[in-house]
Amino acid sequence: MSPLTVFAYSKEVILGGDTVGIHIQSDGVMVIGFYKVNGKYHKSDLIEGDIIIKVEDIKIESIEDLSRALEEKIKEDSIEITFLRGNKEMKTSLDLYFENGMFKTGLYVKDGITGIGTLTFIDPEDNIYGALGHEVLESNTSRIVEVKAGSIFKNSITSIDESSDGNPGSKNAKFYYNSVYGDIDKNTKVGIYGTYTDDYDLDNLIEVADPSEVHVGKALIYTVLEDEKVESFEIEIKRINENSEIKNISFEITDKKLLDVTGGVVQGMSGSPIVQDGKLIGAITHVVTDHVESGYGIFVTTMLEESEK
Repeated sequence: MSPLTVFAYSKEVILGGDTVGIHIQSDGVMVIGFYKVNGKYHKSDLIEGDIIIKVEDIKIESIEDLSRALEEKIKEDSIEITFLRGNKEMKTSLDLYFENGMFKTGLYVKDGITGIGTLTFIDPEDNIYGALGHEVLESNTSRIVEVKAGSIFKNSITSIDESSDGNPGSKNAKFYYNSVYGDIDKNTKVGIYGTYTDDYDLDNLIEVADPSEVHVGKALIYTVLEDEKVESFEIEIKRINENSEIKNISFEITDKKLLDVTGGVVQGMSGSPIVQDGKLIGAITHVVTDHVESGYGIFVTTMLEESEK
């Protein structure tokens, strides 16, 4: 008999809706592409999405580490690279090319991701928060970013690029990197999670709804359109899918004010809480690209269960 898993998340949480800056320092250096040196691409077994963790015997945790390691090995034409592909550790040799007075690898690499999203909830019992409702991906490779360290921090919405069918828009923000709200412990398919370290208002407590309570009909989403002001906007829930992992709630925006500003669901809105009948039921996760007034949401219970793991 399989062991019974019991989740003990709170039945009341702090309602989110705040836009947050997101920075994730990846675990190692990710290969995101290749460029020609002396008219040729590099020769190695590396592919986009691989994570470089060693050059010869030197541990690599950042682009600075990689640069220093290459400088130490600059007398060599070829170096040994240890890398991760998924969970498998592998090795390959990488040729170094001399061009314009310097050695080059032919690799485009990245060691971190910065962006914006929306806070969904804070659990006041343990100060764990949930945001986004989906994973953070590296845009060039569409690979999930493994978290070495990370933070969520203050930002202010400065403008919005409107969505149109076939062309989702986005929120634009000013970042305040030094005003940290919390750390990021994990990046998962159902959101990012960590400890919230800033102050919050206990008056914003809201009851958590069970998925069985969610129904077709009117609901509200909470998000920021300007500066740091959280506002509520009307949506219509069209369909419920309890069998999907993250696309549980299918909805359409009906609020004229929101549509006038955004044109529909925009990037940066992910994580915006969905409230129905006075209870928190979920969070926005995706836009329907060819009908941007529509989108999908995840049950908040799924996010709360993940936050307890």
